[in-house]
Amino acid sequence: MRRWVLLVFVLLIVVPSVASAAEAALPLLLKEDFADGADRWQPTDPAAWRVRHTERGNAYNQFKQSKYAPPRRSPFNVSLLKDYFVGDFVLTVRVQSTHKTTSAHRDMCVFFGYQDNAHFYYAHLGKVPDPNSSQIMIVDDAPRRMITENKPPGIPWDDGWHTVKVVRRVDDGLIEIYFDDVDKPNMVAHDKTFAWGRIGLGSFDDHGNWDELELRGVKVERPEKTKEK
Repeated sequence: MRRWVLLVFVLLIVVPSVASAAEAALPLLLKEDFADGADRWQPTDPAAWRVRHTERGNAYNQFKQSKYAPPRRSPFNVSLLKDYFVGDFVLTVRVQSTHKTTSAHRDMCVFFGYQDNAHFYYAHLGKVPDPNSSQIMIVDDAPRRMITENKPPGIPWDDGWHTVKVVRRVDDGLIEIYFDDVDKPNMVAHDKTFAWGRIGLGSFDDHGNWDELELRGVKVERPEKTKEK
């Protein structure tokens, strides 16, 4: 009995540290604190985004609804990182919801595997789970669809700052979304539809601040046949 207890204890201690070491081994591609502005970013509606000073210093602020109509049902507020196409990656970023609402769908979103505006994944960080809220979603030339495998707990939004981490592993299709507790994922999925793409920040139809972004990963060349004309 003692051996089993010891084994469980070792697994609880060692497994997260092994995962953390593997994530840290990915090359550091970018650190972004918006101190010098947001020239690295490409919003779908520049009028809805700005860099503003907060108590933490500069932050990337999506402050109103974008005048953007996606071709398939999906979030309206999107700002994409320019010039970075990644396969495997780990993204960590600080986020603050500034939308004063008690709505069950109070949200912020992280985009990844973004190939164009009709082909991408996103994590909907919604307050109350349902098929369209607090889920890992795919947009594959069709309205967004939930691919989450576990039952997510929902995102306990308040007015403070929080840490979001996204882990993507292409070989087995792993997607993990973490909120504050960076050792235990809130949402898990496996999908191999998009093996590369851009990352982005935003929301479905709310607003908030982003800061202290770190991107580790494998930078890839965008396939020639998919490049925009």
